Amino acid sequence: MTNPSNETILVEIGAGPDNGIDLAAGALALAGFDRVPVTLDRYTGHLRDLADAVHHLVQQSNLSALSAAEILRQIIAEENGYEGDRLTYDDLQNANFMRVIDRRRGLPIALGILYIHIGRTLGWDMRGLAFPGHFLIQLDSDGERVIIDPFSGGQQRNAGDLRELIKTMAGSERELTPADYAPVSDREILLRLQNNIKFRHMQMRDANAALRTIDSMLLFAPNVKSLWWESGMLNADLGNLQAATSALDEYLLREDDGDQKHHAAALIQKLRKQLN
Repeated sequence: MTNPSNETILVEIGAGPDNGIDLAAGALALAGFDRVPVTLDRYTGHLRDLADAVHHLVQQSNLSALSAAEILRQIIAEENGYEGDRLTYDDLQNANFMRVIDRRRGLPIALGILYIHIGRTLGWDMRGLAFPGHFLIQLDSDGERVIIDPFSGGQQRNAGDLRELIKTMAGSERELTPADYAPVSDREILLRLQNNIKFRHMQMRDANAALRTIDSMLLFAPNVKSLWWESGMLNADLGNLQAATSALDEYLLREDDGDQKHHAAALIQKLRKQLN
């Protein structure tokens, strides 16, 4: 029996619910598009080893959140050396889950996927938070809740830490709000991972690479209308007029705002005239 392709994995995620996604499988599939042909066995084996090491330290089923977070920190950060890449933060490798495993370095979101995957393997309630510019994780266990910073070696963050962090990320006048630590869906986590890559490509003015990233995102998030709009605009800029009109048609199917629909329809009409 052959393993499913990267595209198959992502399409299945796209057809399913927003939560309950195997984040590591999705992140590895996305990484595989940039590293063909690379087999997943080494990476999935490493993830199993991490989960086994965590499980070995768990002595009771009703583990407190503080204890669970500490075990994750010990195995992932202390014993295996995973930490945030502060020296070359913008390096594209930091958002490629395979390269993050290879280098033990990455962005907060990529490291966060690792922590969540290992924790969920143990049956722990873990989810990502909507903290701006710096991905954080919430772990709930036995009536207790902690917030983990995967970029800082799995350090636990309290309310004071979050207030300081939000000011660092968004300016000294910014105050912490409930929206900053609201949970996000698993699909949003994968979108946030790929948005980092898309943004880097746009910074480097590599429209083709940005478009490839958007195409990968549409596999697992086909109902995100903004992605269809971006696909249409980039394809149009690159002269792929048929692909641009197809993407904008998909956007129209999902857009409810009348003005936006009118604008998109006018663009489609203009592009089709160029095709004729």
